[in-house]
Amino acid sequence: MGVSVERFISSAKDDEDAMGQPATVDSSVIHQAQHAWQIVPCGDACLIIQFAAQFSLAANRHAAAVARQIEAQRSRGSLAGITDVVPGMVSIGLHYRAEHVHCLAAELPYRSLTRQLEALLGSLELGAGETTSMEITLPVCYGGEHGPDLDEVARACGLTPSEVIELHTRTPMDVLMLGFAPGHAYIGEFDARLAIPRRSTPRTLVTRGSIGVANRQSVIYPTDLPGGWNLIGRTPLNVFDLANASPCLLQAGDRVRFVAIDAEQFQALAEVRP
Repeated sequence: MGVSVERFISSAKDDEDAMGQPATVDSSVIHQAQHAWQIVPCGDACLIIQFAAQFSLAANRHAAAVARQIEAQRSRGSLAGITDVVPGMVSIGLHYRAEHVHCLAAELPYRSLTRQLEALLGSLELGAGETTSMEITLPVCYGGEHGPDLDEVARACGLTPSEVIELHTRTPMDVLMLGFAPGHAYIGEFDARLAIPRRSTPRTLVTRGSIGVANRQSVIYPTDLPGGWNLIGRTPLNVFDLANASPCLLQAGDRVRFVAIDAEQFQALAEVRP
């Protein structure tokens, strides 16, 4: 199919190289997002920054960009007490250790973090330039044993299997968020013709690397898991590996380009996978 196996070897061997090459997301799209936010508590060790009441791609990109900025601040030692930065579809979850938060006199940890975050959010100018993300190329073997639902998906969409593959590989897509399981990425939004529902009966076991589609989104199963998405293919690459410094290959805000490969190329890549 004209796609060399060697093209993906570094991605299978080295988690740093596997992150791909920097890509840029047009900041004008991010700038269209609703920049107002609301900070609310979620239990006694987590708070949520909410950017929108419902999903939009602009709000999602804004949340991912802000999450990267907060993580950068945390890594530099600011925002003491925050342990995890978890971007969602249009929100960010911030887990923290109350005893490590720097508070003013008689100030509660939640109030302190809210004050610090309000100041940070008010100073960000994400629309002033381009927001850097990563673009990752993922080889996928579509149909057959690796994509048992491809033909059924094609019929449901009124397309041929080749047309489904073409829509899935046409352009890079956003990693909207990670959730459900470690490294489990939600990717979209695809062409409206791929707005099919999930399976009426979920599978009790889906093999790791399987690519599912539903509701104009796609997922990649990071490990063997139960699931109800329509399976159209499988990647031989690891998207989650605890042996790597960064276990998750994909992060919210990244871009994914799916590339079709054949069964022989899939096997060759699977053999060199760590």
